[in-house]
Amino acid sequence: MTSAPVEVDRPDVRGEQQAAEETDRPWNTIVWNDPINLMSYVTYVFESYFGYPKTKAHKLMLDVHHRGKAVVAHGSREEMERDVSAMHSYGLWATLQRA
Repeated sequence: MTSAPVEVDRPDVRGEQQAAEETDRPWNTIVWNDPINLMSYVTYVFESYFGYPKTKAHKLMLDVHHRGKAVVAHGSREEMERDVSAMHSYGLWATLQRA
């Protein structure tokens, strides 16, 4: 007995794979310069929230002050949304952006 060839529908996994890659793609938390917060306060926030050593926190604060912004963290979208929310609670202007 011979059997006829059977057509099998194969799902297109390229779309799923692309979506997974975009989800895994890192996001950045960006803190922007503002005319309100003191440089010492911004340094304090970076030290206390992120746990950065004083030298790293100070360097990031100087980037915010002189360049207008600094990438202060990177990770998953959910983590960066949490960090942006935390920065807002400290009174800093922050956004998230795809890396």
